[in-house]
Amino acid sequence: MAETIVSPGVLAIENDQSFITQAPVQAGAAIIGPTVKGKVGIPTLCTTYSDYLYKYGSTFLSGSQTYSYLTSLSAYNYFNNGGTSLLVTRVVSGSTITDWTPATSSFISSSAHAAGAPYNSDVFILETLSEGEIMNSVGPTGSNGTLLSGSVENYRWQIVSPNISAGTFTLVIRQGNDTTLSPSILETWTNLSLDPFAPNYIEKAIGNQIENIAVDAGEYYIQLSGSYANQSKYVRVKQVNQTTPNYFDNNGIPKPQFTGSLPTSSLGVFGDGKGSNIPTGVAGAYYENISATNIQGLTSAAYVESISLLANKDAYNYNFITAPGLIGNSSYHLPVVQQLNTMVQNRGDAMSIIDVVGYNSNIIPVTTAANFFDTSYTATYWPWLKTIDPNSGQQVWIPASTFIPGVYAKNDSIAYPWFAPAGVNRGIMSNVIQTERILTQGNRDFLYQNNVNAIATFPNTGVVVFGQKTLQKKKSALDRVNVRRLLIELKNYISQVADSFVFEQNDITTRNELLALINPYLFVVQQQQGLTSFQVIMNESNNPPSVVDQNQLVGQIYLQPTKTAEFIILDFNILPSGVTFP
Repeated sequence: MAETIVSPGVLAIENDQSFITQAPVQAGAAIIGPTVKGKVGIPTLCTTYSDYLYKYGSTFLSGSQTYSYLTSLSAYNYFNNGGTSLLVTRVVSGSTITDWTPATSSFISSSAHAAGAPYNSDVFILETLSEGEIMNSVGPTGSNGTLLSGSVENYRWQIVSPNISAGTFTLVIRQGNDTTLSPSILETWTNLSLDPFAPNYIEKAIGNQIENIAVDAGEYYIQLSGSYANQSKYVRVKQVNQTTPNYFDNNGIPKPQFTGSLPTSSLGVFGDGKGSNIPTGVAGAYYENISATNIQGLTSAAYVESISLLANKDAYNYNFITAPGLIGNSSYHLPVVQQLNTMVQNRGDAMSIIDVVGYNSNIIPVTTAANFFDTSYTATYWPWLKTIDPNSGQQVWIPASTFIPGVYAKNDSIAYPWFAPAGVNRGIMSNVIQTERILTQGNRDFLYQNNVNAIATFPNTGVVVFGQKTLQKKKSALDRVNVRRLLIELKNYISQVADSFVFEQNDITTRNELLALINPYLFVVQQQQGLTSFQVIMNESNNPPSVVDQNQLVGQIYLQPTKTAEFIILDFNILPSGVTFP
C-alpha cells in the first residue's frame, strides 16, 4: 500500500531503483543436444542427474521403440563420475518461434462463474517452462482420475483452499501421470493473491519471465520479457485476467467487486503445446544410426544458434563442451563442428570434445578426419562404445564424446584438471561394456601419432582412455590435454582476479596487491603438481612510464607445466652369473 501523509510531519519515501546484474552461469561442463523436454535453446544449469531429469526428461518413443538422446546418456555419465554442474542447451528441429510453444492451462474458473455469472476468461493462465507436444496433458480421463495423456514428463494443476475473506488460494502443480488417490505433487504455492500490490501476488510468487534468443550485430543473447523472475521449476504465469487491486477496503473488508474473482477449487490440465523432434513416417537416426542428414531427428543446422549463444563469456562459464551426435568430417557435419571448435578457441577458456567419424569406421578415415583440425582447444577420442542406457536398460552404441565428459569429471574429482584424464588411475570407463573394436598397440601408436586418443581394452582392467593429446599439430606443451586444461584454469582465475583492479591507480601499490593474489595461487598449483616452476614479473621493467601513460598495466607470467609420464622405458639387463650389483 502506498505511503501517505495526513498530519504535519516529514514523510521519507524510499524508492529502490537498484538492479544487480546476474553473474555468469558457472558450470563445469556444457552440452548441446536434443532432449525430451525443457526450455528450447536456453542454456540451463543442472546440478544433479535428478535435476537434469526434472528439467529435460529421460526416454521417448519413436515408432514403438524406446530411446534416450545422447544428451541424457552424457549427463548421466558426467554426474555418475563426480560432475557437479552441467550447462545444458536443448536443440530442436524447425523454428523455435513458430514450431515450438509451451503448453497452457485450461479453464481456471472464477468464484463468480461458479455461482452462475457469465464466463469471460480464465482467472489467470499458466504456461509450462518446457516446450513441445510432450507437455500436453489435456485429453480423456480414465479410472481414479488418471489422464490418458498424462506422463512423467508433463503436469496437471490444482486449485485448493480458496479463501474469500483473506483473498488467497493455493496452487498445486502435479505430475501428469498421477492419480486422485495417489497425487504426485511437484510444487505447492500457498496463500497466493490476485492483488498486484500484495507481496504474495501470483506473478511475483511464481514468476512470469520469458526468455527469447535475440541477435544484434551478429552477437546472440538472451532477451527477457516479464517483470518477475521465475521461481517455479515447472510453470510461469502467462497472464492474469482478473486482478484484485487493493482487495481490502479501509476497514480491512474484502471489496465485493473482487470477491468473485478468486479461482474455485478445481483440477485441470495443460494443452496446445507444439513441437516434436520425432520424425513422422521415417525412422529416426539414433545411436549408431546417426547420419549426415538425421541426427536423432535433427539436422546439424539446429546446433548453429546454440553454439553462437554459448560464445558469450560474460553470460556462460564452463571448462569444456560437447555436442554428441555431431560428427566432424566432410561426410557428416564438419562445418558445424568447425564452428564449435572456433568458438571455444576464440573464448580461450574452454575445450571442445568432438567425434570425427560415425559408427563402423576404420582407422585411416579417423586419422584423415582428425587432420582437418589444428587446435589445442579440442580433443578427439575413438572408437565408439557400447553401454547400458540407464533409462531404458538397453545396450546401445554411442560416440566417445558422450562418455569423455564423465572421464574428465572423474579426473577432476580425484585429482585436478592439470592431471591427465587417462590411464588406469583416472581413465577407466567402468560403465562401458565394450569398444567397437579392440585396438592393438600398433593401432594405438598410429592414432596417437595423428593426435587421436585411443580408447583401449586391457585384460583384467577393462576399457581405458589411453591418450591425452589435443588436436594441435605443432609439438609443444599445449599438444596435451592436461596442459591445455591447466592453462584454462590459470587464465580463468587470474583474469577474474585482475578484473577487480581495472580502473585502480596504476602504481607500485596496485601491482604489489595484484602480485600478492597471483603468486600464492600459482604456488598452490605448483604444490598440487600442476607446475614445475613459475615466475610473475610486474614491475618497472615491464611497466615503464611509456606503458603507464597508455593506461596499461603489464604482467608477464612464466610457467613450466608439469609433464606427464606417457612413455615409460624399462631396460631389462640380463647379466651372467657371478656379477656383483653395485
